[in-house]
Amino acid sequence: MTILDKIVAEKRQEVAQREAEAPTAQLEQLPLFTRPVLSARAALTAAGSTGIIAEFKRRSPSKGVINDTAEAGATTAGYAAAGAAVLSVLTDEPFFGGTPADLQAARTACPGTPILRKDFIISEYQITEARALGADLVLLIASCLTPAEVVQFSRFAHALGLEVLLEVHDENELRSHLTNSVDLVGVNNRNLATFATDVDTSARLAALIPNHFVRVAESGLQHASTILALRQAGYQGFLIGETFMKTADPAAALTGLVAELSAPVSVS
Repeated sequence: MTILDKIVAEKRQEVAQREAEAPTAQLEQLPLFTRPVLSARAALTAAGSTGIIAEFKRRSPSKGVINDTAEAGATTAGYAAAGAAVLSVLTDEPFFGGTPADLQAARTACPGTPILRKDFIISEYQITEARALGADLVLLIASCLTPAEVVQFSRFAHALGLEVLLEVHDENELRSHLTNSVDLVGVNNRNLATFATDVDTSARLAALIPNHFVRVAESGLQHASTILALRQAGYQGFLIGETFMKTADPAAALTGLVAELSAPVSVS
């Protein structure tokens, strides 16, 4: 059983328990459920956008504890002030140390910045929950969903006003799972079966993603030169978490990267 298999198995139990405790009808009554949704697609493609999707993440199965002292509201507010176009908040607790409360804290701290709910979605309930927590877009991971589920969940998300980021890792997942009912296509440079990372994955898949989707590169992005090269390849979004979170001041780390992206950098 891979790490991803373990995550999904536990997620099914977790979601069933949460749905029993707070049914969909209850979520639909929460104040944030009807708030106007912000467009991540627009934020990433706007003139002058940094394209950075800055992530709040405490730990991961591959790295262990990354940062167990940062607070979600303060960190995401710092990210937004430093130039993040979009925010990403992990809400998986067993494997990543996140909670739904982290997303709520980020929403309160950053009312004008689109927020991605980063989790392993296997149920429409989680999409309804994301809307109720204040998210603007959700992540659908090809490696733990069937193509039919991607269509189902993306259409359901759109019906709630949310945007959808489809995450793929290789050519086969891209060909089998890509559908016009998603808004952004993310290429995860990390293999979720082994958690090994290869940044060349994004470069290899770039040309296979049709231009009407916003391309997002995910994982292993540490240097301005890498981001600039991927921009040249057609990427407009860059999801970065560990690079920032492993520092004492994640927002300052983002500020430094934004400065590097603005300065002349040789791309080879």
